[in-house]
Amino acid sequence: MSRNQFWQQARKALGRFIKFQRLPGLLLAVVCIALINRWLPAEAGGSEINPQLRDQVLQIIRENPEAILETVQAYQKKQQEAQQKAQQAFLQQIKVNPKAVIGNSPTKGAKNGKVLLMEFSDFQCPYCAKANDTLKEFMTKHGDTVTLTYKHLPLTSIHAEALPAAKASWAAGQQGKFWQFHDALFTSQKQLGEALYQSTAKSLGLDLAKFERDRASSAAATAINQDLEIAEKLGVEGTPFFVMNGEPLPGAVQLSDLEEALAQTKRSLKPES
Repeated sequence: MSRNQFWQQARKALGRFIKFQRLPGLLLAVVCIALINRWLPAEAGGSEINPQLRDQVLQIIRENPEAILETVQAYQKKQQEAQQKAQQAFLQQIKVNPKAVIGNSPTKGAKNGKVLLMEFSDFQCPYCAKANDTLKEFMTKHGDTVTLTYKHLPLTSIHAEALPAAKASWAAGQQGKFWQFHDALFTSQKQLGEALYQSTAKSLGLDLAKFERDRASSAAATAINQDLEIAEKLGVEGTPFFVMNGEPLPGAVQLSDLEEALAQTKRSLKPES
């Protein structure tokens, strides 16, 4: 029997004891990993599994479904702990070296501010549009002390125009007009699409030929992917999401939330010697 056939039988055996079809596909993969690590000896590493070993493992599955679930839960807990540890390490890195995290992303506000506000956003997300209004008010008041940097997090699975809008804004940024393009996209969020990208580029006086080349370039995709990688390291799953000097602020924050976070951040800053 091949390994594929074996795991098909293993899944059927598990299905007799738990509502397996309701569990996510990832859990099935976790179960398989757990079974391999716990019950299959090294000599079973080939492509074929002998019938005796197959019967033994399937019998264990039939008789010990609770043990299998415990193994899965332990595996998931270990993975979560590792992810949290990696997230905390990256947040600490942001505190120590914020410029490295900014990279080539667009910024506004203080040039070398001691407070870095990192925004993860999606141009088609309605909550991000609301958050943008809040950010404008916040930065008008604190732009002399806070540096705001924008990170792309297009939620492509639910927003068809999120990625095209991100690429268009990046292309506008190559001509020094990112924030103007950014504001136009949020203002006309319900009209996102080619017509809006073209009309906005024209109204901002962009070199249209360069705009088209840039948004279709691999450099645009690379820049957005770099932001996605940072979001993954932070465990960001939705937008909007903010990080102020290494402290996460998830969700559509209110102005009062930002003000409170800023006050706490200022208190934590070391006084100049």
